Amino acid sequence: MSAEPSTPSPLSSPSPSSSSPAPRFGVWLVGARGSVATTAVAGCAAVAAGLHPPTGMVTETAPFADAGLPTLSSLVFGGHDTVDCPLPKRAEQLAAGGVLPHGLPSAVAAELAAADRRIRPGGPLPGRDDGRTQDELITTFATDIRDFVRDQGLAGAVVVNVASTEPAPEADGLLPPSSLYAAAALRADCPYVNFTPSTGLHHPALAAAAEAASVPYAGRDGKTGQTLLRSVLGPMFLQRALAVRAWSGTNLLGGGDGAALADPAAAAAKNAGKERVLVDTLGAAPQGEVHIDDVPALGDWKTAWDHIAFDGFLGARMVLQTTWQGCDSALAAPLVLDLARLLLRAAETGLTGPRPELGFYFKDPDGDSSSALGEQFAALVDFAQRLRDAR
Repeated sequence: MSAEPSTPSPLSSPSPSSSSPAPRFGVWLVGARGSVATTAVAGCAAVAAGLHPPTGMVTETAPFADAGLPTLSSLVFGGHDTVDCPLPKRAEQLAAGGVLPHGLPSAVAAELAAADRRIRPGGPLPGRDDGRTQDELITTFATDIRDFVRDQGLAGAVVVNVASTEPAPEADGLLPPSSLYAAAALRADCPYVNFTPSTGLHHPALAAAAEAASVPYAGRDGKTGQTLLRSVLGPMFLQRALAVRAWSGTNLLGGGDGAALADPAAAAAKNAGKERVLVDTLGAAPQGEVHIDDVPALGDWKTAWDHIAFDGFLGARMVLQTTWQGCDSALAAPLVLDLARLLLRAAETGLTGPRPELGFYFKDPDGDSSSALGEQFAALVDFAQRLRDAR
């Protein structure tokens, strides 16, 4: 599968003349009424309007200037979800919980309401058969995405999975919901991002479709907190020749993801990415595990502890302990916006297939790219230059 620029993709558009309106691009969110999606939609509107600075958005820093990325004001949001709570109401709930600034939901109410009108019913609901075959579900989802692009007059769209973590797929051969949406993205000729640890495009049944994809895709599992720190500390221990004996961790979180991760199968999918970072950066897996506890009272906030036992010179035994406390949606939303812009631009230049250059954003990135954050950032900056050179 070619990873080099080829003929322009369907996202490409001619250079606008002085009388042509600026092109607009779609961001189709799977899990569109969840906390991360709501924060991304509200945050994009707030930053585009100059109400808040783009804190946490790497694509708004100097290395990405003039790379041809879609502007934040050009992004149009829609998506799929299985819940009914409107985005304006969800934003009010997040503001009450301290996730969004007080007053922001009313300031961007029009943008939230417009995005909510573009959300279509998802499915299938867990444990329920809605009567449609898997191919019918994929066709419906793909049609929703194509209709979104057509009805909004978009130059193209990217599909981003920000739904709650699902358990690892059963051995029955059926596609889990995340893979149905991923297949729909490819069928609609849209770039795809899996920001969750769910299966997505990694299902064996989608291997051929992924191999033949005419659009770029990236994933999986956004790196926002504990694993972000591990991707910095792991290389530090290796580079300083310090022997890590054990690395244990605990996560406390609430919200929808906390409830989903209370399922041991879903937690196992989440922990796989955390463990990969240590194996890749240290060269071997140290003793210890990560435990995830659902604490509903925490809402969208999470606390992560790590206990690292290591040996120094002459066998001196030492310990490093870290505590990370953060708001999951506020950490994830700017990365979602970054990835949407990067994949849209990549598609516009004709790039296809997996984009390991975006490993900076993921616990479990595509390809054999490094898990060390410094090396990942260097690859990301090189990618920005590649996009700039394609202008």
